[in-house]
Amino acid sequence: MRAVSPPNIAPTPWPNTTLIERDGRRIYLVGTAHISQKSVDEVRTVIESVRPDTVCVELCQTRFDAMTDDSRWRKLDIFQVLKQKKALFLMANLALSAYQRRLGEKLGVEPGAELMAGVRQAEACGSKLVLADRDIQVTLKRTWSNLGFWGKNRILAGLVAGIFGATEEFDEAELEQMKDRDTLTEKMKLFAEAHPKVKQPLIDERDLYLVSSIREAPGETIVAVVGAGHVPGMLENLETVVDRAAISVIPPPGLGARLAPWLIPALVVGGLAWGILDRGATGENLVDMLLAWVLPTSIGAAVGTIAALAHPLTVLAGLLSAPLTTLHPAIAVGMITAPIEAWKRRPTVADCERIKDDAESLAGWYKNPFLRVLVVFILSNLGASIGVWVGLGSIFGKG
Repeated sequence: MRAVSPPNIAPTPWPNTTLIERDGRRIYLVGTAHISQKSVDEVRTVIESVRPDTVCVELCQTRFDAMTDDSRWRKLDIFQVLKQKKALFLMANLALSAYQRRLGEKLGVEPGAELMAGVRQAEACGSKLVLADRDIQVTLKRTWSNLGFWGKNRILAGLVAGIFGATEEFDEAELEQMKDRDTLTEKMKLFAEAHPKVKQPLIDERDLYLVSSIREAPGETIVAVVGAGHVPGMLENLETVVDRAAISVIPPPGLGARLAPWLIPALVVGGLAWGILDRGATGENLVDMLLAWVLPTSIGAAVGTIAALAHPLTVLAGLLSAPLTTLHPAIAVGMITAPIEAWKRRPTVADCERIKDDAESLAGWYKNPFLRVLVVFILSNLGASIGVWVGLGSIFGKG
C-alpha cells in the first residue's frame, strides 16, 4: 500500500521514539533494547500518553504464545520434537533464551519485558494489539536455506559452543551500555556479518515485514514497539511496497542442496571402488576398506553419545547404526540415538516444567532428561560427522 503523500518524520518528547505522520495518521515508532528497564518505562509512557487505536509489537504468534503461555513446556513431547525434526530449532531457541535470561538477571530485567509492557498497556488502554513480526520459524527456515554447507556447520559448531562453552562474563561498564542497546539485534547483526548470505532473511526482510504490518494496522494513532536495530531499516522503507506473502514462503532446496546429502555416499562408494581397482578385489582388501569406514564412524558416534552421558543401550545403538546412517541422506545417527534415550529415560512433566531454568547451565542440560535427549542428538551426530571425515581420509589413504 503506497501513501498518497510522503511521510513526515519528527522527533518526540521521548528519546527513543520517532513520530511518523502521513495522510492524517500518526505512528509512534518506539525503538527498544530488549533487556532494558528504560525501554519498558518508555513503552508504558508513550502508550499511556497518546492512547493509541492500535499497538504493534515485534512479535509473531509463535513468540507471543511462548511468552504468555506458562504451561507450554509441560505440553512438550520429546518424541514429537524429534519426529517433526525440530530438535535443532528447539536447542537454538533454548540456547538463545538462556543467554537472554542470564543477561536479564544481571540487568534486573526479564528479556522481552518491553514487548510484554506494550501488550499489557494495549489491553489497559483498550487498544487493538497487532503482532507485527514474521513467524520465527519462517525466518529461521529462510535463513537456514541461505546457508551453504560450511555455513550450516559453523552454526552447529556455534550452537554446541553456546551450550557447552563457558558462561560469558561482563564488567559493570558493559552491563550499563547494554541497558541502552538492543543486545539481541546486535547479536543478530554480528551473526549476519559473519554469514553475509543470511542478512537478507534475518534482518532486511523483517524490516520490510514489520514496516508493512505497522503501515496496514488499523486506526489513526499507532504505537509500534520494535527493537532499536530495526528502526533505521524501517524508516528507509516507509514507502516500499511489500509483498508479505512472498517473503513468508519457505523456498524449496536448490539442486545443489538436493545433491549435497548424496556427496558422502558417493565419496565412500568411489573410494571403495578405487581401492578395489587399485589393490584388487581380495577378501582381505574388502574387509580392510570396510573397516576403514566402519571403525571411525562407529567409534565417533559412540564417543559422542558417551560424552552426552547416555544410557548404555543408546551408546550401543549409536555404535551399530553410525556406519549406515552416515551413508543415508535422510537419516542421521541422532535420529536413532535420541529416541532410544528418550525411551529408556522418558522425561516427566516435572522435567519439562524445569526446561527453561535448567537450560541456563551446562549441568542443567545434563541433569534434565528432556534436555539430555537433545544433547544426545547433537553430540552423537557431531561424533559421527567427525568419524565420516576420518573414515574418508582412511579409505582414500588405502587406495
